[in-house]
Formats: sequence, structure tokens, C-alpha cells
Amino acid sequence: MLYSQHLTKFTKEHADILAALVCGLLLFFGWFALHLGWLGWAMLLLSAAYVIGGYESAREGLTTLIKERELDVDLLMIVAAIGAAGLGLWRREYHLIIDGAILILIFAISGALEGYAMGRTERSIRSLMSLTPDTARVLHQGQEQMLPITQLKVGDEIVVKPGELIPTDGIILSGYSTINQAAITGESLPVEKTVGEEVFAGTLNGYGALKLKVHKPAASNLIQRVIRLVEEAQESAPPSQEFIAKFERGYARVIVVSGILLVILPPFIWGWDWDTTIYRALTFLVVASPCALMAAIMPTLLSGIANGARQGILFKNGAQLEKMGKVRAIAFDKTGTLTTGQVQVSQVISADEYTQADVLKAAAALESFSEHPIAKAIVQKADDLNWVRGVDVQAIPGQGIVGIVNNQKVTLGNAAFVQQYVAQLPQKLQDLAHSLEYEGKTVVWVAQDQKVMGAIAITDMIRPEAAATIRRLRQLGVEQIVMMTGDNERTAQSVAQAIGITQVYAELLPEDKLNLIRSLQKQYQTVAMVGDGINDAPALAQASVGIAMGGAGSDVALETADIVLIADKLEKIVVAMQLGRRSQFVVKQNIAFALTSIILLMLGNFLGNINLPIGVIGHEGSTVLVTLNGLRLLR
Repeated sequence: MLYSQHLTKFTKEHADILAALVCGLLLFFGWFALHLGWLGWAMLLLSAAYVIGGYESAREGLTTLIKERELDVDLLMIVAAIGAAGLGLWRREYHLIIDGAILILIFAISGALEGYAMGRTERSIRSLMSLTPDTARVLHQGQEQMLPITQLKVGDEIVVKPGELIPTDGIILSGYSTINQAAITGESLPVEKTVGEEVFAGTLNGYGALKLKVHKPAASNLIQRVIRLVEEAQESAPPSQEFIAKFERGYARVIVVSGILLVILPPFIWGWDWDTTIYRALTFLVVASPCALMAAIMPTLLSGIANGARQGILFKNGAQLEKMGKVRAIAFDKTGTLTTGQVQVSQVISADEYTQADVLKAAAALESFSEHPIAKAIVQKADDLNWVRGVDVQAIPGQGIVGIVNNQKVTLGNAAFVQQYVAQLPQKLQDLAHSLEYEGKTVVWVAQDQKVMGAIAITDMIRPEAAATIRRLRQLGVEQIVMMTGDNERTAQSVAQAIGITQVYAELLPEDKLNLIRSLQKQYQTVAMVGDGINDAPALAQASVGIAMGGAGSDVALETADIVLIADKLEKIVVAMQLGRRSQFVVKQNIAFALTSIILLMLGNFLGNINLPIGVIGHEGSTVLVTLNGLRLLR
């Protein structure tokens, strides 16, 4: 029973590719039977190939014709294939039936490939939904009760324990904790929150228990707004897609009308006999079939996609590879994209009578008791030093930590906190600390027995390849490069200056990033967005090309983006753009060749210089040539 369900699900999800495979097999066996002289079996197998391979195209073509009163390429393909088959039966040239089946097979494969580019929206939304818990711990008459999020009402009080995801937006009634908001706001460091401050659904609570008051309906949560924004952005069709659809229908209309005129007019104008007229009209439909035009694009883009995959670049569909070659502006998220997304000790400064190792050992002795990201960074930095854990360690939330290390009192924290335990902060160290803070770094002071030992600078490290990538993108002709972040202005400016970005937008929420992308699109049309967090999802969906960092990226960013840098290397953006431009050039080559061959074949048919077999050979030969040209991108 279970096997049957899995088989049914698999068949439903992959119906298009299965139809193309069956069509191909039936075509092969039909050709083989015809080769052996088994005419009855050949006709049966080839008829089945026509029906199975062409059903979907025929259905779509007829639906478009009946409902929208438009002709499209699908219907043109069916007419050409049936025309070839009818002509083959009429003249007993049964190989023409094979040619018609090949036309159907080519379109069946194309349709199956396009089908796999669909359906990402639903998966993206499901991923967003999973970011928040399904239930919340609600206080009811002094008792904790687990209730579904959908049943929460404004005014409800909920409890969030250490290490839990916050289930809904709320105001803190009691408690103190650090909240990791990177996924929502893009802030590189956890934010300390206390009574009266707002917390967001989907953010991660740190070490403290919190009591929250629900101050807005669940549907108004920030994460729910992100979900709606992703839906809206992904539903809007790009202009290029609409142009291609109009072109296909216009082309099909012209060819079908021309075919009908070729059946009617020549006997009266040029005195052709009806046998020749019908023959030329059917040949026209075959040679005018846009298989070469279709093959001009898809094999090229698939080759580029395969090339990118070998280099750690995942293009989710061919259209985005092509768009990468047209990008005129790029917007970068900061945290986890231009930076590593993990806080590290960037610098240790020490007073005259102490060494950097002394400062690190004293700090690690106390911070080893904390789970705070800054504490972990300090302990990791002091990993290869010999230090002992402190005793009587006490943390003062939002300020610092004190304890005893080797029978001496050690104090660790911000400047205001440490000043309570020392006579004064050395002016030289203060100047250095102010300089570090201006660069967007967090400074932790360390004191021992009323003497300042030094200070430790904590920062989200810039990716080493970031500056070179920005320079290379400018060399490739990208007109505008901006950085957008939820982090504070000072930190954002320091990172931007270090890597060579002049246009900076800081303290942005997800909708702000989305609006910025829309603004850039009005000015530059094709805009790429590079990000990694949940807060980037709407902007990634709205951008002409959304690029997600594969290593640090959230599931939602990876699902929403069009391109994923699997290798998590920023410089791969340059490679992706170069691949996009190469594919664009090859596609233009192929289209020019395909159109030229179609025009020459149609002229040859009209002048009576080719017969149907030569027309089919010319048609399919041009298809093979443009396909081989597209495969050059595999190199």
C-alpha cells in the first residue's frame, strides 16, 4: 500500500519527464519495427508516441486557442507533426512519420525541463512557516498552557524559556536576555532586550527566561509580513517572460496563417497543381517549426548551468543564468554575505605592564561560564593559552561579569561598568577603544584588582575576498553596487569603506530591503540581490536575480533565491556573471542561425528547390547545430 502511494506521488510529480521518456522509447521501437518491415507494429507504436508525447502540448495549444483565441507554438508543433505523419501515410514515405514523432519528442523534453523550474514558491512559503513554533506557552490563571499560535489573542501573556524560538511578536513584561535577531533584522550580534522592548517571532532567545505580552494579532507578525512579501514578489512575472510568450504566439499565428494561404493561393496565382500545393504547404509547416529556435536557448542554458554546478554555483533555472549577463546593479546584504556572520576577536590591546596573552587569559577565565556569542569568541581566541577557570563568577546582565581568578578579582565588561571597579581608564587605551568602536567593533574592557589590563575588540569579520569581488564587478561594468543591512549605521559604514562600497543603507527591516530593490529596478531594470538570511527573502524574491550564500544561508533564502553559491565563496558571483554573459552571446548566435536557416528553408520550399526529406534534414540539422553550439558552455 505504501509503495503504491509513493509510486503514485512520484508519477504525479514527474509526469512530464515520464511522458517524454515513454515517447522516446516508443519512437525508438517504432523506428526499429519500421526498419524490420513490421508496418503494423510500427504504426501502432508511433501512434502511441504521438499521443503520449504530444498530449500535453495539444491540450495546452487547444486550450489557448479555445479560451484565449490565440495560436501558440504548442499547437503549431502538433499541426506540423500531424501534417508530416499525414503526408507520410499519403505518399507511403513512412519515415516522415518518424520525423513528426521527433518534433513531438523535442517539445515534450522541453516542456518537462521547464516544469522543473516551477513550484518553488510553495516550498519557499512552507520553509518560512516552519521558522516559528506551532505552539506557545501561555500563562492562564498562573498556569502554563501550550496553545496553537493561531489561538493567541492580543493581551495574552506567554513564557519563552532560554534557547527557544520566540513564537510571536510581543512586548517583554519581565525578564532579561540576549536575542539573536540575525535572521529577521540582519544584526550581526545578539541584541540585549529587557522590560518594555519588542521581540519578533522567529528570533532566538538567549540565556534568560522572558514573559511576553502579545500586542498584535499573529497575522500581523513581522515573519508573516515577510511571507506575504515573498508571495507577492514571486507572483509578479518579469517583462521578459511576457515578451517571450507574446513572441511565440505571434510566430505561431504567422506560420499557421501562411500555411493556410500556401494551401489556397498557389493554384490560382502560379498555377500549381493541388498535389504540389499540399506537399509544399506541409513541407512549409515542418521547416517553419521553431524547434531550432527552441533548441537555440535551452541546451545553451543547461550547459551553462552544468558548468556553474561544477564551480559551486547552482542556477535554479536557465532564465536566471541569462539574466545574470544583463545585471546592471547589485545589492549586497552585510551580515553573513559580505561578512562571515560569526563574531571573532579582531584585536587585543593591553596596558603597559600586561601582555595580550594576560588580557585574553583573564577574560577567558570568566567568559568560560557564559554562553554569549562574545564569550565564546573570547574563549576560542584563548584556546591555546594556559588559563584556569575563575570562581565566584557573577554576571551583571547588560553590563559585564566579575569573578576571582588566581585569588585576584577580575572585572570584564563595557567601559561604564569597568570604571566602577578601577581608578581610571588609561587615556591611550580609551583613544584606541574609541577608534575601534568607530569602526563598528564591540570593545570589552578587562581589569584586575582595580587596574585596567586592556581591552578586546569583537567584530563580525569581513570576508577576505569581499573587496576583490567588488573591484572585479566594477571592472565587468556593473553600474551600481549597494550594501543593505539591518545593522547599525556605524558598523555598516565601516564594512562598506573596507571593501569599497560607497552606497550604504543601514537599519533596514525586510520590507525596507524589498522597497530598495524595487527602487533600483526602476532605475537599472535588471538588479541582483545577494543575501543569506530570512530577512533577505522578500528582496531575493523581488530581485531580477536572487543570489543566496549556500554555507551560511537560511533555508528560506536558499529556497527563494534563483542562484545559490554552494561553495559559499563570494567571488563566484563574478564567475556567475561571466557565465551569464557567455550564455547570452551564444543564445544570440543560435537565434540568428536558427532564424537564418528557417528563412532559407522556407525560401527553398517556396521556390521548389527542396523536397520534404531535405526540408526535414535541414530543419533537424539546424537544430543539432545550435544544440552543439550551446554545448560549448560546458567547457
